[in-house]
Amino acid sequence: MESIRLLIVLFFLSLISTALLLLLSIFLGEVTSALTSKDYERFIQSIIIFLGMIIIGVPLLSYKIYLQASLSLSWRRSLTDYFIKGYLNEQIFYKMSFYPEIDNPDQRIAEDIKIVTQQSVNFFIIVLDAVLQLIGFTGLLWSISQVLMVFLILYAVLGTVITTVVFGRIFVGINLEQLKREADFRFSLVRIRENAEAIAFYQGQKQEQEQVQQRFLRVIQNFDHLIRWQLNLNLFQNGYQYITFILPGLILAPRILSGELEVGEFAKAGVAFRSILIALALLITQFDELSALTAGITRLNTLAEFFAQPPLGRTTIETIEASSLALKDVTLQTPDYQTTLVQDLSFILSSGQGLLIIGASGVGKSSLLRALAGLWNSGLGVIERPKREEMLFLPQRPYMILGSLRQQLLYPNSDLTISNEKLINVLQQVNLSELVTRFGSLEVVDQWTNVLSLGEQQRLAFARLLLNHPRYAILDEATSALDGKNEELLYRYLQKTSITYISVGHRPSLFKYHQQVLELTGNGAWKLSTVDSSSSQNL
Repeated sequence: MESIRLLIVLFFLSLISTALLLLLSIFLGEVTSALTSKDYERFIQSIIIFLGMIIIGVPLLSYKIYLQASLSLSWRRSLTDYFIKGYLNEQIFYKMSFYPEIDNPDQRIAEDIKIVTQQSVNFFIIVLDAVLQLIGFTGLLWSISQVLMVFLILYAVLGTVITTVVFGRIFVGINLEQLKREADFRFSLVRIRENAEAIAFYQGQKQEQEQVQQRFLRVIQNFDHLIRWQLNLNLFQNGYQYITFILPGLILAPRILSGELEVGEFAKAGVAFRSILIALALLITQFDELSALTAGITRLNTLAEFFAQPPLGRTTIETIEASSLALKDVTLQTPDYQTTLVQDLSFILSSGQGLLIIGASGVGKSSLLRALAGLWNSGLGVIERPKREEMLFLPQRPYMILGSLRQQLLYPNSDLTISNEKLINVLQQVNLSELVTRFGSLEVVDQWTNVLSLGEQQRLAFARLLLNHPRYAILDEATSALDGKNEELLYRYLQKTSITYISVGHRPSLFKYHQQVLELTGNGAWKLSTVDSSSSQNL
């Protein structure tokens, strides 16, 4: 509703500003005619009216620009909200990672929306003003010279055709590529910030510098290509526009010199000619901005289409909500369907039991967890599992949100109401009681990924598990950074709950916390056994 209200107000402001511009051109002609005829009273009267319209027009134009910015901001707010919801809905953000053609969604949401909303509003107002000026000045110019009016139409059509044919597709393509390369360059810098410690340990700064400079070089190369074409476009645009300063004079000169027209009519005709030309030749004068706008809209449209209908594979695993967790003849493949990780897997996990998944690196242990979470569905078979809200996944490297220590503990259910006493008690259970003393309170906000070790992060993830208390927990090497004592402590607490859990791990010490073992042996093969028989074979 706010955007509609702003559009209505802007329409009336554009109508008033066009009327003022028309009157200004008329009274500019009156001033010119008064000077040439040396009519003092006519000159004074025209100047007073002229100045009065300027006094009205200046604040009017300023307020119009302010409303344009407000409309752009309102539209950006609603459009960003739509794209954020779409990006985070149904795990689209994860599925999108398998489609490299939809690059840098963060840049599209953060930057492209800003550019598109600003330029779209500006272009809308330009078009609106152009249409109103076309309506307002056509009658004025026609009354002065029909020949000039016909010439103007032919001149505008010729310029538009040349611009479209010569510069059209080239500029859109170059601007689209520029947005992509700028996003890739920014992403390379973000990766350095997010992986600063690992890079420092490897002393990989030279390699990173080469990577960043290489991406920046691609930005510069494409931008150089863009400005070369902009030079050609500017040569045409400037020549096209500057000629219009003399054309009305050339066409009207015989009638003015013969005394058929007053000199003031030439001033009116000049303003009318250029106003109508701006309206008719929008594609020429705004072509650079329009091509950049088209590139931004194309990138956002690609993203919106993915939200509406994510690309589907050939066959998919069917997921059914049930009270327990079971796999029935599940064949799991990689998202590109090129590799089969597990063939015809079936098992039922009883409530309160623990299942340990083992196997060599790369056989598909973590991939199977992705299938249980619904992240991967390429393959065949049926997975029966509880609602996702009743399951909690603990990856090897826990995700640390941008928030307070309290928010870290409650994630992903930040709306839970839990007392400080209980939160501190859970921290004590996972051997992190010193965090409150170390950081001052539960409300402190910090860069938790950087200030906590991986072992501390894994223990904090277990604290989340104990606080959220899901029916099912999936642990993907969730204790790999912990010593044996802390690992035992966490699993003992887990066993005291009614949580049913699946673990992925390599350590022999994990066997004793589970009842069943699923071993993935490679090439899609698997073996399901009890802990006693499996542990004796693996010792």
